[in-house]
Amino acid sequence: MACHGPVIGALAGCCLRRQTLLSIVVNAMSDEYDAGSIQVLEGLEAVRKRPGMYLGDPHDGSALHHCIWEVVDNSVDEHLANHNDVVEITLHANNSLSVRDYGRGIPVDLHEEFGISAAEVIMTKLHAGGKFDNSSYKVSGGLHGVGVSAVNAVSEWMEVTIHRDGIVHRQRFEAGVRVTDLEQIGTCDDTGTTITFKPDLSIFTNITEFDFDTVDTRLKETSFLNAGLKILIADERGEDRHTSEHHYEGGLAEFVRQINARREAMHDDVIVIQGEKEIEKGPVTVELALQWSDAFSENILCYTNIIRNKDGGTHMSGLRTALTSCVNGYARKNKLLKGDGLTGDDVREGLAAIVSVKHPDPSFSSQTKDKLVSSEVMGIVQTVVYEKLNEFFEENPTVAKSIVNKALLANKAREAARKARDLTRRKGVLEGGGLPGKLADCQSKDPKECEIYLVEGDSAGGSAKTGRDRRTQAILPLRGKILNVERQMHNIAKVFQNNEIQTMIRAFGAGVGNNAEDEGSFDTSKLRYHRLIIMTDADVDGAHIRTLMLTFLWRFMRPAITEGHVFIAQPPLYQVSKGKMSRYAFSDEERDEMIEVLKGDNPNAKIGVQRYKGLGEMNPEQLWETTMDPETRTMLKVTVKEAEETNRMFETLMGEDVPERRAFIERHAKEVTNLDI
Repeated sequence: MACHGPVIGALAGCCLRRQTLLSIVVNAMSDEYDAGSIQVLEGLEAVRKRPGMYLGDPHDGSALHHCIWEVVDNSVDEHLANHNDVVEITLHANNSLSVRDYGRGIPVDLHEEFGISAAEVIMTKLHAGGKFDNSSYKVSGGLHGVGVSAVNAVSEWMEVTIHRDGIVHRQRFEAGVRVTDLEQIGTCDDTGTTITFKPDLSIFTNITEFDFDTVDTRLKETSFLNAGLKILIADERGEDRHTSEHHYEGGLAEFVRQINARREAMHDDVIVIQGEKEIEKGPVTVELALQWSDAFSENILCYTNIIRNKDGGTHMSGLRTALTSCVNGYARKNKLLKGDGLTGDDVREGLAAIVSVKHPDPSFSSQTKDKLVSSEVMGIVQTVVYEKLNEFFEENPTVAKSIVNKALLANKAREAARKARDLTRRKGVLEGGGLPGKLADCQSKDPKECEIYLVEGDSAGGSAKTGRDRRTQAILPLRGKILNVERQMHNIAKVFQNNEIQTMIRAFGAGVGNNAEDEGSFDTSKLRYHRLIIMTDADVDGAHIRTLMLTFLWRFMRPAITEGHVFIAQPPLYQVSKGKMSRYAFSDEERDEMIEVLKGDNPNAKIGVQRYKGLGEMNPEQLWETTMDPETRTMLKVTVKEAEETNRMFETLMGEDVPERRAFIERHAKEVTNLDI
């Protein structure tokens, strides 16, 4: 099903056509439980059965693209070992993908234990590789020996071509199983490895094609993290072919400058910090790049052995602790701080930072390596950052004072916001039970079965109140467009003074604010309704109101989105009728199909078409039938794939940088398919 209406792409997903519920089929279970009941998944069969354990979600595109990262990381490991400076990625027309490097080439000699080539061992055996004893690789992104074999398991086919010792070798696999021996196919005067694979679409669903922008963004990061490494990307699919090249000698500092390219930096030079500490298994190196800007949000990216850790981990914790301690220490020493110390949020406001750790034996929370859990890293990062940043502050007092002053301003703004937020809560209590008067509450007190509709205007609110299921559905009419909170991040107190925002805070009953450490911050466990449903008109104004609400929820009630509580109701665009028969269409294409069906064998049949510009045009019965009935309604569940990218999207689309927003519109103008003008 297509998503109707302009919804922020980074957030919208999981279309639920007529809110079709997930059906669970339970097979009849035998009472017998003996040795015959025990299944042993041999070789790569376990990966094919449970790909999510090794690569991520096979349905939303994350596992599909993770396959690329696993293969590319092996090529980058050759760069880290000083054997490779170029990686070439090609997206082929048949939806296969190739990764070529110019490293040493995978070994092709016979493996004594298994009696097959080392290359075949690497491609078909889990937990096989040359990275466990640190003799071939001092540091590596892939230390579990799972990556490329897991990719082989979930591929319809995979071919590995190896240039080594003047000979070109090739071997083919299908569904992780060898179909040809490793054979010599020619000679060469270079070295390296090419891996080509085509994902098995019986495993990957929903998103089944590689996205060029996703690939380009990730590999751009990889190039930044490996100064001097050139990454070439070519997309051979379709008529409009893409190419991209990434080669950055400036490393992390250049990465940070690019992050802050559209912001006003508070100091010209990026702060670069490097350090190393020896542990039992080898040296742990830490590299950071920091720069504060006039932004009101932080942007910290974490990497371990060039692998992105999107959920942070112990290196993030060490960095945050050191930053807070350093800035507070400098402020007190120079008598710039009165009263209580600055919080971590104050210190990190406007900070863009990259922290990269190289570790001989890192530990992660999962095979997807989203979070680093090596406990010793926190202390190492904390020590390195504390020592080096204090030195920088002493040598650059002007920069240090500007950072402290920004943190002090952030502290004042946060305190004003806290008072305004507390006033909102107290106001609700004083006015009676904390529930706003315009709220038409539901009868049930069980949040799990309750839902609240955020409705545009009193007219639609009246129809919704009449047509709803009073037991489980609450209605909250909102007047006009709420405040664009993205433009008020410098004056958060104003956000909490907005009447419509106050009304939503009080109605939800779960607090407000994304910092879990703050008193009264948003807590999903306190939500009075487990589904927050935005229901606006199917026009440009409705889409704008929807986006304003999403902006508020993201900036001040983010867990509601990340934990799956926010939905967008999709009212129909048309009513198509013939006599007493009427149907509803959610797109122009669906309308045209319905017209042809209703005409049947009579091309001259009179067909009535009504375009709904607003919810207020529907009577209560129609609104219930089309938009609110759990059995027949259409809803979008709002989800987030990448928090940092979502942040940037809100800053671009809803912030004050008009030139950047115009540039975004110009870049993506050709992609618009449902323009309401």
